Amino acid sequence: MRTTIITLAGAMPSSVTITLDVLTYANRLCTQAARPAPFEIRLFGSGAPHFAAFVDQAPPSPHAPELVLVPAQGLSKAPSIAQRLNEADAEEARLALVRAAGAGAHIASSCTGTLLLASSGLLDGRRATTAWWLPPVCRDLFPRVRLDTAELVLSDGAFTTAGAAMAQMDLMVGIVARFAGSEIAERCARIMVLDERRSQTPYMAIGLLAAGDDKVVRAAAWARAALERGTNVNEIAAAVGVSPRTFARRVQRTTGLSPIQFLQRVRVERAIELIETTRLPVEEVARQVGYAEPSTLRVLIRRAYGAGPRELRSRAARNGQATPGSENLTRA
Repeated sequence: MRTTIITLAGAMPSSVTITLDVLTYANRLCTQAARPAPFEIRLFGSGAPHFAAFVDQAPPSPHAPELVLVPAQGLSKAPSIAQRLNEADAEEARLALVRAAGAGAHIASSCTGTLLLASSGLLDGRRATTAWWLPPVCRDLFPRVRLDTAELVLSDGAFTTAGAAMAQMDLMVGIVARFAGSEIAERCARIMVLDERRSQTPYMAIGLLAAGDDKVVRAAAWARAALERGTNVNEIAAAVGVSPRTFARRVQRTTGLSPIQFLQRVRVERAIELIETTRLPVEEVARQVGYAEPSTLRVLIRRAYGAGPRELRSRAARNGQATPGSENLTRA
């Protein structure tokens, strides 16, 4: 798969290197399994020379890319994001995105990379997410984008967007699952636990998993909105207009999960977002995602991530994702 990674000068190194690492590991694992390497990696943009030493790039191709990745671009460092997006290298990247979309490429972005993608007009009328601190900027500059920052990873047609810079890990594991298979994605995830955050890797974002079925996408969104008041599988099925049996079949086919696992994943995904980006105590987080007992949520989080809420919140704070003072949990 012809894969282009767009990097402007000043792109966030951690986001770009995560992208390169996951693709490189996926290629290596496939080669070891006597399978063709799935990703032909090429760098594009004014920041490309800064990362060329970190990847073996495929030779230039006359054909359009089939997959374009736009990691965090560090645009928040510019005095004016709008001004930065009007510079020549951003315009060059924009034209490349439009050409790739016209040729049928899948395009995925995270954090400030989504601002660059939005500036191309390709997200107009589409649902998208970005980092939790960027909605005011995004809505001001790109009012036609249907912004939904409640989602960590969100797919709309041929476009997938993710949240804060370190959500690039979540995005990339999902991309590998889609284009190289879930087994390779899971093995990449196990290797990449060397990354301190670990994020949603063991709990791959439901928005990306569900992308192949509109009913399941709607079910995830509906369930997420209903978490605090409480909901169940039968109610979710009714909300999207299918029987519980049909819902179970579609969820299993699309995500590989049972309906109960599907709802549990929606709950835990939202809980992790609240833990990493707010100062709410874990008792309140549990209540907001539909668990009467905080201990239930703690067990599920530790089982999925190998760490408790306090440790995950501390990691998010060290990576610059958490709200100041958000380390205050009553206990882990």
